[in-house]
Amino acid sequence: MHSRTESEMAAAFNKRPGELSWSETNRFPHDLFWWEGLDGSRVLAHLFDNPDGGYNGVVGPVSALATWRNYRGREVHPESLLSVGYGDGGGGLTREMAERARELAAFPALPSQRFGRVDSFFARAERSAAERRTPTWVGELYLELHRGTLTSQGRTKRAHRRAERDLVAAEVLGALTALNGGELPPSLEPHWRVLLRNEFHDILPGSSIREVAEEAEAELGGVIAAAGEVIDARLAELGEQITGDGGDEALLVVNPDLSPRPLRALLPWAFPGSQPVSGGGAVLSSALVVAGLEAVVVREAPPAGRLSVCPERLENDLVSVAFSPDGTLASVWDKRAGREVLAGRGNQLWTYVDKPRDWDAWDVDAGYAEEGTELRASGSPEVVERGPHRAAVRVARAFRNSRIVQEVRLWAGSARIDFATRLEWHDRRWLVKARFPLAVRSERASFETAFGVVERPTHRNTPWDDARFEVAGHRFVDLSEPGYGAALLNDGRYGHHALGSELGLSLLRSPTWPDPLADEGVQEVVYALFPHAGHWLEGGVLAEAEDLNRPLLVHPVTAAAEARMRPVALDGLPLGLGAQKALEDGGGLVLRAYEPQGARGIARLTLPESWALDSATDLLERPSGEPELCFGPFQVRTWRLVAR
Repeated sequence: MHSRTESEMAAAFNKRPGELSWSETNRFPHDLFWWEGLDGSRVLAHLFDNPDGGYNGVVGPVSALATWRNYRGREVHPESLLSVGYGDGGGGLTREMAERARELAAFPALPSQRFGRVDSFFARAERSAAERRTPTWVGELYLELHRGTLTSQGRTKRAHRRAERDLVAAEVLGALTALNGGELPPSLEPHWRVLLRNEFHDILPGSSIREVAEEAEAELGGVIAAAGEVIDARLAELGEQITGDGGDEALLVVNPDLSPRPLRALLPWAFPGSQPVSGGGAVLSSALVVAGLEAVVVREAPPAGRLSVCPERLENDLVSVAFSPDGTLASVWDKRAGREVLAGRGNQLWTYVDKPRDWDAWDVDAGYAEEGTELRASGSPEVVERGPHRAAVRVARAFRNSRIVQEVRLWAGSARIDFATRLEWHDRRWLVKARFPLAVRSERASFETAFGVVERPTHRNTPWDDARFEVAGHRFVDLSEPGYGAALLNDGRYGHHALGSELGLSLLRSPTWPDPLADEGVQEVVYALFPHAGHWLEGGVLAEAEDLNRPLLVHPVTAAAEARMRPVALDGLPLGLGAQKALEDGGGLVLRAYEPQGARGIARLTLPESWALDSATDLLERPSGEPELCFGPFQVRTWRLVAR
């Protein structure tokens, strides 16, 4: 139980300092410094340590004197910021505060203070930093606190991920139809605004009251529905462009990303040769590879290879998966490499007592692993899908008043093992994790972030390493040694750990404050284990993560023959897709790509004859010079495409 009341916690929260000075283990060494990102670009960053309110500072001698005394960048620039006012973000200056500032202007023994603009402060600070030796911090700014926000309110997080991927896919389809001779699609900005509003710092992290979570889930569900309508309409238009008149029943398949993918599709209807699945719809697999941003018309899709299943085993031409009686994976044998993937039982599900000292929805304490219980299967594994395109074994686990049901799925012709998870959760203050000990050794693991990856140590050599016991990752985390590795993918979770040769994913938390029923009820998530040869990118990890998060888009058509259409191609250096969409000001399209692994090289862009590469733009779609196709490590490039 907490030793503080909720009102005491709220009061303490308002008195905490701000930014990285919140870290509970190590003190961040700089407060005015260059922050260098993945691609080598850098910006000037400034932190201020105000012990009297943090970024909700009050105007008074305590804030002024303490903030100035804590400021270590005085040798670089003789000014520090101090935000004041009520509100989470430094807003809401009161008349009383303004009057107090006037009175303190002539107060002895205090640093001088004045109101001003942040941009003006940075203009002066950048001039000082250019003239003096200024420290540089390369890479991640890791906050050693609030790690629970990576997992709390899992339904909100998964809905956000789905809405994000669906909007990108809807924009891609609109661009493809335009490049193939159709009209320019309208902007989806209204839906993006709803999505971005729900990225507010207490909504997406899951640290708001219950009413906020309920409204966020409803709004994000509306974005998903709206994006789905656009996707269906654009697929129908694209199908008409490709297939012409007449023919037999066929399937239009579109890859909305840049990574080539084998045909694996989820169908809401039956298709000749497809496999019906429980809950309605069907699945389909094929050895056919769909290139990035390509549309393919398929009339036949024979299974991608052999597939067998029994309660003790899932197996295809690439991997063999054996189950333990307790529901975990006893073995994952990679037939291609002739080696075992696991170093112990895979897909262990653990529950941990989750009662942080403070900030219930925000925090996971460092000692959480000392109070854990493994969840064992409550019955024998049961075959629920028998192929030929996909096979699955169902495993159920019970915990107190809660239940976790998983379908462990294997596609024909794929080494990816999916864990489709349904959590029926009715217990408070527990953390649920999936753990995979791997037969892979590496001192560093790669975690996907926006437009790249962050590498973090798998050891705990230093206090800084030790504090990273729960870290952020987007669609995947990968552990690779020379020549081989394995990745843990997900479609809606962010909290991970990588310790030694073990990868872990946080599936659920159930805090009680500020939402007494956070994570209560039913929620679903799919995560996957993907063994691969070589480095994570060449081994196909990005493509599999894209496929798990946004499966290939499908639509029924009639066609006299199979066909392929790829109006825009970006080949050469492997890249990830940022966006392909209509320009917000009209008159053309935007294509944004990024280098995902830290390599360097040149891409090849192919467009229809009726379209031309016009210029480079910035992220706000403003022209920024001549278009270039060379990429540095983790570089993001945006191009403007116009009709001739």
